[in-house]
Amino acid sequence: MSMIKDLRAAVRPSLRKGGRSAYPYENTRTAAEGTAVVDCAVYRDGQRVDARMTPDEALRRVRASGGREFVWIGLHEPTEREFSGIATEYGLHPLAVEDAVQAHQRPKLERYDDSVFTVFKTIHYVEHAELTATSEVVETGEVMCFTGRDYIITVRHGGQGSLRALRHRMEDDAELLSKGPSVVLHAIADQTVDGYLAVADAVQDDIDEVEIEVFSNTTGNARRGGDAGRIYQLKREVLEFKRAVSPLLRPMQLVSERPMQVIDPEIQKYFRDVADHLTRVNEQVLGFDDLLNSILQANLAQATVAQNEDMRKITSWAAIFAVPTMIAGIYGMNFKYMPELGWKYGYPTVMAVTVTICVAIYRGFKRNGWL
Repeated sequence: MSMIKDLRAAVRPSLRKGGRSAYPYENTRTAAEGTAVVDCAVYRDGQRVDARMTPDEALRRVRASGGREFVWIGLHEPTEREFSGIATEYGLHPLAVEDAVQAHQRPKLERYDDSVFTVFKTIHYVEHAELTATSEVVETGEVMCFTGRDYIITVRHGGQGSLRALRHRMEDDAELLSKGPSVVLHAIADQTVDGYLAVADAVQDDIDEVEIEVFSNTTGNARRGGDAGRIYQLKREVLEFKRAVSPLLRPMQLVSERPMQVIDPEIQKYFRDVADHLTRVNEQVLGFDDLLNSILQANLAQATVAQNEDMRKITSWAAIFAVPTMIAGIYGMNFKYMPELGWKYGYPTVMAVTVTICVAIYRGFKRNGWL
């Protein structure tokens, strides 16, 4: 089996047999335990060591193995107190530790003497029956990775981006996992970017729906700017998507092009595949932003045109009603001597003249498209 096939397969969903977890030493954070460690496992030649160990015990064992083992620690929203012990034991840089605890970081890659710190923004598409001006389209989370020669520590923030299924799939392929921490980092990056691709397809459907409604609806709210709120909300969600994708381009290029001590050269070249997919998603997101700008401008232009049409109709009817108003105003003056005031056919003549003038004005406006 080729390496690239193994790497791609590792992040693909697969069904596991049996209803009970085959990994009895996984820990889920509880209030009673008071720990952020979701899982801590040592891998020897790609096989999970079947022993319960704390992070410091795992590190001592790995360091004594002569490079044949590595530890993978998974944490979920650790506090500074919870993470300080692991950070000290593994020699993590204080600035990276601060970022990992505080979260809400920009996607990035930072290299230290013997480790690499990476931040990924995870994106989840929020299903909705109908897109409204307040609909939430995407949810974001964060996955931060400390990668060393014999360890990888993942810190997750938010309800999205769980790595449990990814860990299980990788444990099913011992040959792949034997490549060490760098292959785990690749799998996390690949899974994150594949999530971007899925979300981009879903957002494209929402944009297509709004575009069709704006350009096909020539009456009703669309012509009068009724969709502006929906378009603006979708644009805001796309902006959130863009903030997750665009800053990650440079880090993925760096990790795929520049030699790094903690990245296996055999694995490094496969980061190019991730970078290529990320470039594709970034182009899609930039296209979404431009397209939504055009749709919003078209929607506002339609609203302006509708308002102008309304003003022309109001002006036309005002001009028509001005004729009888003027005539009634003249003959309503209390003068004794006025032309045709005592004439027998004066009233029907005035009414006929009034109707004739009004009809003539109406036909003129109708012919010119004002009514």
